[in-house]
Amino acid sequence: MQLFTDAPARLMPPLPRDALASAAAARRAPDTGHTFTPAVDERTLDVFRRARDPADPRELRDLWLGRIEHEQGRHATRPQLAEHWRASAHRRDVTTEELLSSRTTVAFVHELHQGFPHEEAGDAGTPGPRLSLLPGPADACATHLPRTVRDCMRYALRRDWYGYSDSCGRVPAREALAAYENRRVHGARYTGRNVALTVNAPFAVSGLADHLLSGRPASGAPALCAVPNRPTTVQAVARRADIRLVPLTCADGTMSVAPLLAALRPDTPLVFLPTVACTTGARVAEDELALLIRAAPPSTVILLDESDEWLGGTAPLSAARAAPHVVRVSGFPHTWQPQVLDAAWIVADSALVADYYEYASTSFGGPPSLLYTTVEVVARMERWLAEGTDRVGPAETGEFETTYGLTRARLQHAYDRYRLERRSQETTLTTLRDAAVHRLSRTAGVRVHTPRCSVDLLVETARPYDSYRLCGELLRETGVAAHPPLLDFCLAGGGLRITTAKQWPRLTAALSRLRPFLEVP
Repeated sequence: MQLFTDAPARLMPPLPRDALASAAAARRAPDTGHTFTPAVDERTLDVFRRARDPADPRELRDLWLGRIEHEQGRHATRPQLAEHWRASAHRRDVTTEELLSSRTTVAFVHELHQGFPHEEAGDAGTPGPRLSLLPGPADACATHLPRTVRDCMRYALRRDWYGYSDSCGRVPAREALAAYENRRVHGARYTGRNVALTVNAPFAVSGLADHLLSGRPASGAPALCAVPNRPTTVQAVARRADIRLVPLTCADGTMSVAPLLAALRPDTPLVFLPTVACTTGARVAEDELALLIRAAPPSTVILLDESDEWLGGTAPLSAARAAPHVVRVSGFPHTWQPQVLDAAWIVADSALVADYYEYASTSFGGPPSLLYTTVEVVARMERWLAEGTDRVGPAETGEFETTYGLTRARLQHAYDRYRLERRSQETTLTTLRDAAVHRLSRTAGVRVHTPRCSVDLLVETARPYDSYRLCGELLRETGVAAHPPLLDFCLAGGGLRITTAKQWPRLTAALSRLRPFLEVP
């Protein structure tokens, strides 16, 4: 049974001239000099001041939504919430520091996230008045699954490889990932014992927070969580420890971790840091990250979420990332539709991975074994791409088990096809992202933050209210759905987070509706 088929590469169709022209104009434009720091404004503080029980995240959620309903006037759809807001009154003083140091703040944002109409606002995949700039289904996404990846999944199904498996993943897949990570991180000496496969990045962070913080003696110091950040992963940490949200400044695609370094204490149990900001696409300053890792004592775990480090170049990662007290959560570049291969892996000290094995075995078992062949093949091919390999030889062929029945010629065809499709899709996604930046940058009264990584970008507006209300009005008035940065712990200002990995007709139609709306004072 052959692993790979002889099917040709499936390249992305060429983008139209207007998309290419817009992308080229964005690349010629000078740096904007825009900076963004998540903040807490009076609008947020006012909700906490009015709550009867400021420790009740559901009451805070209802007050927030009630204020929006009150402000909507004739467009209000939940009058009972509006009345709840009107009946509230100032009850206490609350400071920004209190909000950033409260588990309730995390739970409140998580409640808003759970109540945000993601599915209703999303693209239904059929023609109609609604357009989505949220992550969407495959038929709305700009890319597709490479044939080499399809071959791996088809092969696993034909071999019936979907049963129970090792709780940290199949050994060849873990060894392939270790070799890939050794290429990414300068001076790393990982082996398969440093790697644990898992379902996806949020699942991995949640499990690690449970494993690392449960039963740990209270130190008196809170866990530090950088923001912007995803509410699901921050909530996973907040369930297990006291927490402090640490806003990080993003400027011209680079995120500074200096505030985390300033907040670090000798007894800090954990620092949770996404290395790419989900809201802005800004990437962590690698030299500052190395300083943070070296400054943290061995008892402080540095948990890095690297899952958004894609579509942003291949700069080498600091050797500090391989330190024994660093735990990294990584995933494959989501150059293709990410929901299809939503696998992730944990890279850490071998003793921690051994302990995690026991935790995984008693908590959830193992990841889907159907993906092991895909993970192994993609990890090896991604490493070859990073190494600049053009022709596979006996060494590359010998990396795979003989049961795959691979010949050099068949492996070369699969690698050539994967490389062509990978680069084709990366070019398409980068062009779409740059074109969207250019078109939105010409909108009066907004600031567009050009991302360094990923396919999400932040559009700041001068609206005097919050991003949750702004996204609701955008959907109601234009039929375009966007993500409120409020749900990433950006607790001030009216902005939008949009996803540009859309088919060009859908993307340009959504942007055409979006720009006049944003220009309205």
